Amino acid sequence: MHTPPRTHWWRARLRASRTTALALAALVLITAFLAAAFPRAREAYETDGVRHALGSAPPDLRTVEITVSRADLTGGDPAAAYAAPELARQDRAIRRQFTAPLRIAAADAVHGVRTTKAPAAQDAWLPRPEGLTPLLSLYAVSGLDRHAGVIRGRLPHAARPGARTLEAAVTVATARTLRLHEGSRLHLAGLTVRICGLLTPRAPQGPYWAVDPLMATARQDVSVGPPPQRYWRAGLLLAPGDGPALPAAAEPEKFWRYPLDTGALTGRDAPLLRERLVSLEHGAAQARLRTVAGAGALADSAVDGLLDSFARTRAAIAPVLAVAACGIGTVAAVVLLMTAGPAAARRHAELALLRARGASLAGLTGQLAAETAAVALPAAAAGGGLALLVPGERLLPSLLAAAAVGLLGTLALPLRAAAAHRRPRPAERGDLVRARPSRRRTVAELTLLVLAVGAVLALRRRGTAAGGVDTLVSAAPVLLSGIAALVLTRLYPLPLRLAARPAARRAGLTGFLSLARAGRAPATAGLPLLALVVALTTASFGGSVLAGIATARDRAALTAVGAEARISAGRALPEALRRAVARVPGVTDAVPVRIGIQPADDNGPPLYLVIADAEAYSRLARATGLGAFDARELADPGGDRPLPALVPPGFVTRFGRAPMALQPEFGQLVIRPQVVRGDTPAQPGGDFVVLNSRSVARLHPDTYADPANGPSLLLLSGHALDARALRTALRAHTPPSRPARLTLRSAERAALADSPLQQGAERLYTTAVGAGAGFALLALLLSLLRDAPQRAQLLSRLRTMGLTPAQGRRLMILEALPQVLLAALGGVLTGAAAIRLLGPGTDLTPLALPGAPGDGARNAVRLPFDAASLLLPSAGVLVLALAVALAQAWWSGRRRESTELRAGDPR
Repeated sequence: MHTPPRTHWWRARLRASRTTALALAALVLITAFLAAAFPRAREAYETDGVRHALGSAPPDLRTVEITVSRADLTGGDPAAAYAAPELARQDRAIRRQFTAPLRIAAADAVHGVRTTKAPAAQDAWLPRPEGLTPLLSLYAVSGLDRHAGVIRGRLPHAARPGARTLEAAVTVATARTLRLHEGSRLHLAGLTVRICGLLTPRAPQGPYWAVDPLMATARQDVSVGPPPQRYWRAGLLLAPGDGPALPAAAEPEKFWRYPLDTGALTGRDAPLLRERLVSLEHGAAQARLRTVAGAGALADSAVDGLLDSFARTRAAIAPVLAVAACGIGTVAAVVLLMTAGPAAARRHAELALLRARGASLAGLTGQLAAETAAVALPAAAAGGGLALLVPGERLLPSLLAAAAVGLLGTLALPLRAAAAHRRPRPAERGDLVRARPSRRRTVAELTLLVLAVGAVLALRRRGTAAGGVDTLVSAAPVLLSGIAALVLTRLYPLPLRLAARPAARRAGLTGFLSLARAGRAPATAGLPLLALVVALTTASFGGSVLAGIATARDRAALTAVGAEARISAGRALPEALRRAVARVPGVTDAVPVRIGIQPADDNGPPLYLVIADAEAYSRLARATGLGAFDARELADPGGDRPLPALVPPGFVTRFGRAPMALQPEFGQLVIRPQVVRGDTPAQPGGDFVVLNSRSVARLHPDTYADPANGPSLLLLSGHALDARALRTALRAHTPPSRPARLTLRSAERAALADSPLQQGAERLYTTAVGAGAGFALLALLLSLLRDAPQRAQLLSRLRTMGLTPAQGRRLMILEALPQVLLAALGGVLTGAAAIRLLGPGTDLTPLALPGAPGDGARNAVRLPFDAASLLLPSAGVLVLALAVALAQAWWSGRRRESTELRAGDPR
């Protein structure tokens, strides 16, 4: 006897609803991927940010230096303490004190003995700019053979103990400055140093040379006493074994210098690294260090300050990102719950029959959970596995996020079915219009209202600049959206009833039928409305955040440059340069400006005197938006009357509006404040005085026409300036002896966004907003497709009664429009309310401007009211709803009535 193969019931169920299972698997996979990738992406950009913060700093700021002065030496033999073997032994012991994450770049570490007070060279042939003798610091350092190449001569050899003549090497740059050569002898106090070789640094910008520039190049210093005089300072590089001879020349100091290795540093390591550094400078690690290096050993580093700046920026960015994460997480959770709606409605009769025949609620729930787990859990595992491809350090947060998504996808259908079939009840319509809220729902709504009010007040009081993530504060936009969705759900029946009464008295069928169908939406339709309102609010809030960041950077770049491009020099620019840049593609105006500094009579900040052609400068001010004015207001008054001037409000506060005299290089000018503006292109935000060049030329024609007094500044306006052509014109028309500087607004704008911490946070925020918009559209599709079979059958029945295709399309649109229009209107109003209520407490300065104070200061970047961010998401929802309704009407019209109107069909 042939026995048919046994098939598991859940496998048969999946085969029967293959499309639904695949759709659920795809949704869970995408959601699990986003949820698991979020913490990894955040860790990745934080790691890039801390490495950039330390790696981009000058070498002296990312180095740990340990010093022991002569007074702090222990032991009876100072010479032994300065010996090379002793220093090397201490170096090995100190390195063992450094443990992860405090890692050092061993190849660039250096130790030795140096003089803290440079001895003076007594040789008369050395250069003396103003008569003072050069000061020469002595370095007996390790690793000279690895970090320098010998150009001439050789490396120094250690002198015998007690010798008064030492060998030293110098770099080629130092030798050229001090006119040294191989064999030169330098006589210091108590020592004679003979130059035995000329060296060239192998990595002059590396930590070995750049931390103490005197080792590589000589420099001019200025003496303290009056009158100040210039003199040369340089470094002489001795053999490592010559450390014991340094006390004969000057006060010596032992030192060990360790550059940090940031290659393996992560964002999570930053707090521990700072703790290790602070302990090394002031805590228990310093005590252990002194047992190795000496009782007076001191450790110093600027790395802890860099880490503090990084931590402040990260803490200020975190609350803004948490708002986006909370919004998209809520929308994703609601969409996952919505996916159970069509399946629960499709299987309602089946589950009700099982309950009527004695199936327990626990058994029914377990069976449904097993069915969905067979789809959701593998999809969540696949999404979590794909998220591991995103760079990051920790696995546990990502795995927990993917597991939470899988669990929610598994339990959505069982929990919804359990709520619907908790006790057998007769079949009845649960229309949204006829539903009456229960007491429990009222209490829950009031609780949500209290939480929303508390979150808004907390965010306005604390702000995001305080740092740290507060769950209640982060959920403020979501709570506002929830309140709005609940209010709209309660108010939804009222406009339908008001619109249905006049529609019932009209002769047409479409309006009344569509409103009646919209009113028969199930009471669970509040879930799609919640998803749409939350998603639209999150998208509006996020779009406003991104718009605020872009606006702040544009404004900061414009303030720094004053125009699209700025060409400045310390002397007058040639007229040929102005003509050349005026012909560059994209340049609209090239405005020459004379700018000078005038001391103020009140001993306050100096005044910047700006002289330019009023017509051209007025066009530039209008184009940039920096203090636009009418050129006629600065017209030449003629005669000896005071010249009208454009000044800032601070000028009027300091000097009033009475005429005052200025004394530039052209000659005396008597001015009178005529126009008051807060900014001007030549000196945005400064204390400026703008005059018409024609007035100055009339009063002082000779001195004004002198080429030496020509314009030293060119301000360029236009669009899409050709930077390469500008640089070519600058090189062609400025001699090397009179270099000019080109500053582009686009370059300044790009420099404001070059921090990996800001770039990563901005990308993550943009992705979150985009994902939220995608989930919103999915929620809309699910809500529209929930009753698609019933609508298709209704259209088929009505077509048998004479309904035309145009009327069918109109019916589909009018039926879908009330809820979608309600959600779009709610999204706009809630987004505007969120921006209005949360804007004062949201500081975007850490995201927009690197290094700027974000502590609620007057120049902090606040959340703007961006109309496009508010209207475009809602408009997109409306357009998609209309497209789906039209597509459904078109597809239904292609099917035969006999296909839709089958006997016994329960739809």
